[in-house]
Amino acid sequence: MLQAQKRPVHLYMEANPNPNSLKFVANFMLTDDGVSFDFPDEGSTQNSPLAKELFNFAAVERVFIAANFVTVTKKEDVAWEDIQDHLRNHIKNYLESGKNAVNVHQDKDPLFDEHDSETVKKIKGILDEYIRPAVEQDGGAIVFHSFHDGVVKVLLQGACSGCPSSTITLKAGIENLLTGMLPEVKGVEAEGI
Repeated sequence: MLQAQKRPVHLYMEANPNPNSLKFVANFMLTDDGVSFDFPDEGSTQNSPLAKELFNFAAVERVFIAANFVTVTKKEDVAWEDIQDHLRNHIKNYLESGKNAVNVHQDKDPLFDEHDSETVKKIKGILDEYIRPAVEQDGGAIVFHSFHDGVVKVLLQGACSGCPSSTITLKAGIENLLTGMLPEVKGVEAEGI
C-alpha cells in the first residue's frame, strides 16, 4: 500500500518589533495575496483549525495568518525560548498534513468597494502598495477602517496589535505618507486600541 506524500514545508522564525510576537514563515502562500485573518481569541477561530489548535497552547494570546506566515502573540509572562520550538513544530506538522491554514476564500477583492469615494480608493491603494508589504514584513497588517472629516481610521492586526512601536509607525510612517500624498487627509488613527 502506498503512503501519501507529505507536503514539503520549510518554516523559519522571524522576530519583529513586537517582543511578544513571533512570525513563522512558510515556503508557500497560506492566504490569497492581500488577505489576512486576525484571531484575537479562541472564540474567533471557527474558520481556522490551525489558529484553534494554536490556542491550545496556554501561552498563546493571539494568532494572525496572512500571505505566507503565521504570527503568534504570546502572553507577556512566558519566554519565547520556552515555547517557540513547540509552536514551530506544531505549525510545520499541521501544514505538512496538507490542511488549509484558513478555510475561507474571498469571492471579491477585499480592497474594492464600488461605493468608495475617489479619496477612499486612493487611500486604500496607498495602504496596499506602500504600507502593506512593510507591515507584513513585521508580521502584521494595518487594514483600512474608515475615512471621515479628514481622518483615516485603520485596524491594527497581528504583531501590530499591542506593539510598542505601532504608534510611531502609525504617526511617523503612515500618517506622514498619507498626508504627504493626499492633501484631503489630515490625520490617521488606530481603531480599537
